[in-house]
Amino acid sequence: MTLTIDLPKEEIEALAAKAQAHCVSAEEYARQVLQHDLEAAKPRRHISEVIRDNMRNVPPEILAAIPKDAASEHDHYIYGSPKKNP
Repeated sequence: MTLTIDLPKEEIEALAAKAQAHCVSAEEYARQVLQHDLEAAKPRRHISEVIRDNMRNVPPEILAAIPKDAASEHDHYIYGSPKKNP
């Protein structure tokens, strides 16, 4: 598809300067900006859905080995800090 957009001279110059700064043609830069805007308009998944999907792939034996206080004592398990609630 071809789309023609009439822009004022100032906007053409600004577009050309941005495109040059990104080492692409003005047409390619405009396409990238439009593509980014269209991608941002797509519905995004909630982080809880992403985590749930990722956790489905964790083997049961690994899940069983996770300490029950891993969330509240993460500094202890990551950095070796003393436990807050021993």
